[in-house]
Amino acid sequence: MTDDLERTSRLNARIREKILQHLPHPGILPTAIEGFRLARREETGTPEKCFEKPLVGLVVQGTKHSYMAGREYVYSTNQSIVAAVDMPIASYVEAPTPEHPFLFCYCYLDKALLASLAAEMPHDAEAGGGELSGVSIAGTPPDIMEMFLRLIELLEKPEQIALRAPMMLRELHYLLLISPHGRILRQMNTPGTQNHQAVQALNWIRQNYKSTLRIATLARQVNMSTANLHRCFKLLTGLSPLQYQKQLRLYEAQRLMLFENERASAAAFKVGYESITQFNREYKRVFGEPPLRDMHRRRASVVRPAMPDAASGLPLCPVSGG
Repeated sequence: MTDDLERTSRLNARIREKILQHLPHPGILPTAIEGFRLARREETGTPEKCFEKPLVGLVVQGTKHSYMAGREYVYSTNQSIVAAVDMPIASYVEAPTPEHPFLFCYCYLDKALLASLAAEMPHDAEAGGGELSGVSIAGTPPDIMEMFLRLIELLEKPEQIALRAPMMLRELHYLLLISPHGRILRQMNTPGTQNHQAVQALNWIRQNYKSTLRIATLARQVNMSTANLHRCFKLLTGLSPLQYQKQLRLYEAQRLMLFENERASAAAFKVGYESITQFNREYKRVFGEPPLRDMHRRRASVVRPAMPDAASGLPLCPVSGG
């Protein structure tokens, strides 16, 4: 145990040093390794809402508060967080300063790779049972911290990234599956579990959020009862399927207005709303301001609080950047 603590301390110091080298100023750095990012925050700022993809993140320094899956999570130095499914999130950093900034590194998860690795591993009856939230927080095993350090160090050898990064990311995914986060990741990515069925429903909504959602039809499609689908979905995301679809529509409309300069009415209709009045009302309920006022505030900001994700189109603000 003492050896693990000493190793964790050494790894933390090295990762901290590397992040500060790559990020001499506050911000979020998308690296040359696909899906791998570094973050530094020196001010608490206003909590921002966003829609996040599945990820694993390591707190290198500081403390973060995030509201997701229907509850608040707090995670601090040397703890890691896994968000196992796409979900809305609101978060803020606790009292960072220029002298003691919040430092975070994180990697978006490859669901296909997790499913493939989970299928190759010995069956674990305990890992497949029960219903779980879509979020896991735990102390970070030294092996996973070392993987984050190796990824950061690889950034200094850009000519090696194309060949080595995929192998290292595969190893990171495997280590996560055998870590304290493993149970949640195996349930979400192993066919036959109720959580996996609920994730299939979530994926369908994610891909078809503009379409009319019929819960009974969706439940049959993923071989669940309507009641079970509602219960598992709410546990995973903190939302009902209909609420989840509404959030997806609103975040996509926000992206269209912010990054593609769409008018509010055009954005509303593009994401599936038939009433601009309803859209304005629901937008204000989620984001705190009507669309036009929200856009003025965001465009006036020196640093935009959310980044568009190239793959999904939706605006994202990672659990790191808040």
